[in-house]
Amino acid sequence: MTDTGLRAVVVERDFDHPPEKVWRALTDPDLVAEWLMKNDFRPEVGRTFTLKGEWGGDLDCEVLTVEPHRRLAYSWNFDSDQAAFALKSVVTFTLSPTEGGTRLRMEQEGFRHDQKQAYGGARAGWPQFFDALEQVLTRLP
Repeated sequence: MTDTGLRAVVVERDFDHPPEKVWRALTDPDLVAEWLMKNDFRPEVGRTFTLKGEWGGDLDCEVLTVEPHRRLAYSWNFDSDQAAFALKSVVTFTLSPTEGGTRLRMEQEGFRHDQKQAYGGARAGWPQFFDALEQVLTRLP
């Protein structure tokens, strides 16, 4: 494998909920807005959508992979005039059934080494997003 010089953030967590329920929270735009960001998402390969960050920035995204109850991937891009802030990355969610529910693995890849702030933000942010996701899952029937 060739070293591209890019880094990734990986977060894994076990949820006490079945993969179908976790999938719903990952793909229903109203639920995604509750734990991640406001959006116009639909789980259709090739669909472009926007995630609206609370900081006032928008992320331009495109759905790359939809494997119901198993895998979801989309681009996660932020344009900026400043190279250190411009980000072109891919977020992939992988769901694996466990005895008690679902193991969710999120990998965001594509951070350049000069993007210390974006990389650090993702490392701090994704666990918080997962905390919010847990809250959404807990209240869903």
